[in-house]
Amino acid sequence: MSRTRGFPENGELVVCTVTSVKNFGAFVTLDEYDNKEGFVHVRDVATGWVKHIRDFIREGQRIVCKVLGVDSSKGHIDLSLKSVNEHQKREKIQQWKNENKAEKLVEIVAEKLSISVDAAYTEFGNELLETYETLYGAFEIVASSPEDFRQDFEGDWVETFIEVAIDNVTPPYVQIDGILELKSMAPNGVEIIRNALLQGLDAVEGANVEITCIGSPKYRVVITADEYKDAEEIMKKVSNKTINALVAAGGEASLKRETK
Repeated sequence: MSRTRGFPENGELVVCTVTSVKNFGAFVTLDEYDNKEGFVHVRDVATGWVKHIRDFIREGQRIVCKVLGVDSSKGHIDLSLKSVNEHQKREKIQQWKNENKAEKLVEIVAEKLSISVDAAYTEFGNELLETYETLYGAFEIVASSPEDFRQDFEGDWVETFIEVAIDNVTPPYVQIDGILELKSMAPNGVEIIRNALLQGLDAVEGANVEITCIGSPKYRVVITADEYKDAEEIMKKVSNKTINALVAAGGEASLKRETK
């Protein structure tokens, strides 16, 4: 979510900035929650015994913590740094950066519409958050499928929102891999395999397909598409057409799947 102004929930991962480090723990501000103050006790800084807390955390550092407890009446937020692994940290920081970018894009939309940012959230921002869960997710979907967006939403803001999305956001994509093993014992086997691959590509003309030889008899097929189901369908058409063409010419062919 974006424009969060209340308190986080227990178990939530939050982006924080360290403001003060003491021997008993560290005070931080929560970047997504109006810089509300939180506290990381020294026991929750790292696993094992922490002899020198500044070896693990320092003022000005941006960290990702897990919320252990919230007392909204007192304004207390207890946090844990050690409960967040490196993968979770990278993922949360990227999400936070994306949402910051999305908020800036909403400001651009508001400026183009000559309305305030608050008015923009009232008119469409809050509805998009409810629909897509994140603002950046809304911009991504719009950038990849503007026509669907036009059908789902209406208002003077729609075309401006689409324009800003297309100009500033790269649509998300999925990528899948497969290894085709192609064999032909015929004197012109190389040409037969080449023709089979070309037939496979012809079956999905216009799709984003890359085929490279990684050492005979193996050929890597990489499919890039907007949706996973579309990528799977393209892989199926390419591989089936290639395999059938090679088998019909007396060769042997099979597909081994990989994913990215």
